[in-house]
Amino acid sequence: MIDAVATDPSSNTGNDKQRRTRRTRMTGAERRQQLLEIGRTLFAAKGFEGTSVEEIAAKAGVSKPVVYEHFGGKEGLYAVVVDREMRRLLDMVTGSLTAGHPRELCEQAAFALLDYIEEYTDGFRILVRDSPIPQSTGSFASLISDIATQVEDILGREFKSRGFDPKLAPLYAQALVGMVALTGQWWLDVRRPKKAEVAAHLVNLAWHGLDGLEPKPRLIGHRKA
Repeated sequence: MIDAVATDPSSNTGNDKQRRTRRTRMTGAERRQQLLEIGRTLFAAKGFEGTSVEEIAAKAGVSKPVVYEHFGGKEGLYAVVVDREMRRLLDMVTGSLTAGHPRELCEQAAFALLDYIEEYTDGFRILVRDSPIPQSTGSFASLISDIATQVEDILGREFKSRGFDPKLAPLYAQALVGMVALTGQWWLDVRRPKKAEVAAHLVNLAWHGLDGLEPKPRLIGHRKA
């Protein structure tokens, strides 16, 4: 009888299930992070409307109530994903502006956005979609405005030193940042030419204008790739 119990397949199956349950059990923070990563991937691939709570839960191996418990629903999860990506991109751009020369500052800003697109492609795909949620924490347009505000202060000082009207700095800041952002949306899919070449051409246009374009634009900062 003892041997029969020891070799009972159903008993082993039950123990295996218990061990798997123990191995996959997560803390609340770990589960929340898992749901965020899964939601981020699905929202990037399918958009908000094309993603369902059922699919998010299935990918995570949990029931739908778990998703509601952490985020209150798909809308809440989407809002947190968008907010995190906006903060990441804003931090990358503003943290990159370290040079003293205005032209190199333009290069740094262009590289920061292109770096983000290259490293966090899913996040950028989510940001450039029109948010379907009125109560969402932000939009790509508001993010670009935040970045332009950082650039505005730099341009204002440069305008003043050159005798230009510093009140025009906000206009030029929006124009410069918008140009880089829209080019980034295009480069997201084509990925040609290479990142450094895209940055060089963006700065070429911003720095020289159409009238003074260099035929072979160059980068003056330490970033060459």
